[in-house]
Amino acid sequence: MPSGFGTKLVIAISSRALFNLNESHRVFESEGLEAYSQYQIDHEDQVLEPGDAFPMVQKLLRLNDHLDGDPRVEVILLSRNSADTGLRVFNSIEHYGLPITRAAFCSGNSPYRYISAFGCHLFLSTDSEDVRHALDQGVAAATLMPSGARHGNDDQLRFAFDGDAVLFSDEAEQIFKSQGLNAFTESEKASAKTPLSGGPFKAFLSALHGLQSEFSEARCPIRTALVTARSAPAHERVIRTLRAWNIRIDESMFLGGLPKGEFLKAYGADVFFDDQQTHCDSASEHVATGHVPHGVANRPLEKNSP
Repeated sequence: MPSGFGTKLVIAISSRALFNLNESHRVFESEGLEAYSQYQIDHEDQVLEPGDAFPMVQKLLRLNDHLDGDPRVEVILLSRNSADTGLRVFNSIEHYGLPITRAAFCSGNSPYRYISAFGCHLFLSTDSEDVRHALDQGVAAATLMPSGARHGNDDQLRFAFDGDAVLFSDEAEQIFKSQGLNAFTESEKASAKTPLSGGPFKAFLSALHGLQSEFSEARCPIRTALVTARSAPAHERVIRTLRAWNIRIDESMFLGGLPKGEFLKAYGADVFFDDQQTHCDSASEHVATGHVPHGVANRPLEKNSP
């Protein structure tokens, strides 16, 4: 990570994840880049409506209010806009009072190549190709799905994560895919005391845990949850893995294949990350959801796993 960021938690976000740019995107798709550019310039004083990631970003930036000293959380805008067309985005950032000061405007090119340069722990975008590139660089990344979910007004920031291929590697999931549920269960029982390898979101979870450790458990403004389709006896390896990583998860749900959406709604997740498209579809009806296109579940002609 660049030395200027120290121990900050750094989140990169695309303009379309932060704000609702549906209308201008329709102009781009139907009339082309030149018409889009002119549309953005003509409307640059018109404030954009918040996008699906906006409430989460607000809460992330408010974490700095709870900590003494220099800000510990930074949000960086990575955009395919040019600086010219991106002026509307920065005007909207200023309108909402978001302390976002750093950005990369790439004039139609993918901004993913700046993710490592900024030292980002997480990248959220509506562009699945950019997300895959970020994952290839070893950065936690997810494609934010459209969601009609309503967000709570409290300040506690609640993250929810799937396990296999998100927090953990897909090594166990590969066994399920190739050999079925019984083989998966027996393998996990036999490997219960062997920690799983880390998945693409391990480093992000670790950074969150570092922030959590600066607060008392009763007053912590960050809460984390594992929401997995695993069930007993496959739960033990997960618990022992997190213990080996010395990372605390506040809530764990072993759902045994039940749909995750209602549980995420009850938990009050600000955002949920999962590698399975079917789980993401269920979750997005209730909470902001990021699809993580990683692991065996995202290879062609593969069936879904638990």
